[in-house]
Amino acid sequence: MFGFFESHFLFFGLKITYYGLLIACAMALGVFIACKNAKWRGLRSDDLIVAACYILPIAIIGARAYYCIFSPESYSFLEFFRIWDGGLAVYGSIIGGAIGLLLYCLIHKKNFFDVADIIVPSIILGQAIGRIGCYFSHCCYGIEVTDPGLTWFPLSVFMSDGKWHLATFFYESIWNLLGFIILMLLLRVFKIRQRGAISASYLIIYGIGRAWIEGLRGDSLYIGAIKVSQLLSIILIVVGLGILIFYFIKQGHYPNLGEGETIREISLNTDNQIVEIEKKENKIYKVKENKNTKNKQKKKE
Repeated sequence: MFGFFESHFLFFGLKITYYGLLIACAMALGVFIACKNAKWRGLRSDDLIVAACYILPIAIIGARAYYCIFSPESYSFLEFFRIWDGGLAVYGSIIGGAIGLLLYCLIHKKNFFDVADIIVPSIILGQAIGRIGCYFSHCCYGIEVTDPGLTWFPLSVFMSDGKWHLATFFYESIWNLLGFIILMLLLRVFKIRQRGAISASYLIIYGIGRAWIEGLRGDSLYIGAIKVSQLLSIILIVVGLGILIFYFIKQGHYPNLGEGETIREISLNTDNQIVEIEKKENKIYKVKENKNTKNKQKKKE
């Protein structure tokens, strides 16, 4: 029988929860991977470290606020800050993290989607790791399984209430891990250059998985009879599709470029002179003025 383990261990008398330890490891690994991915949007690793200082604290606050707002229990002001007692919601961390990222981009003059495209693979990997922590904290499991033929892991898991439940935290962990692989392939192998495309893919991938898995959860947060996270998942899917449609159909996009390849465009400068613009990975590297056109224009004058 696949049973449950203790939720914590003692380290020199200090209580360390496995859930908290896994979340901390996920954050550290996420920042490391984001720093390694920074160059794919013309950023530096230092940019991502500074961004993390904005994103992570506000994400934690958002995770706690989301849980307290939609939880059937009531929390006092002081109880709100007792995160070590449990009560963090993934969607709250996503909303809080997005607010933190927006603040970073406004203050440091960065494009929101440039940074978002880099960090979303780290986010979904962190979610995959965090869901494993849910097993140790005995939360985020599915509805009760009463059929003895279905009481086996990874389909179901024996939890601290003495009953078998669908292992929804494990389902979501595997789904998020696959999402991480897909996003990394889009970013580093297929080299998708369009701003927002990776972020939109994250919203769609995570939204689809969460909408399905949330329907199997037995401890969801509700607004009336509606599961909050399931509704929000559907909204994320729509937003992600909207971003892709806007950029790829309304605005168009540059073709994928291999290493060292460039795009050359012909344009007019402010003096109506023809110039040749060279772009590599959608960044302007060189501007050449057409001398023949310039001489012809001078003769006309």
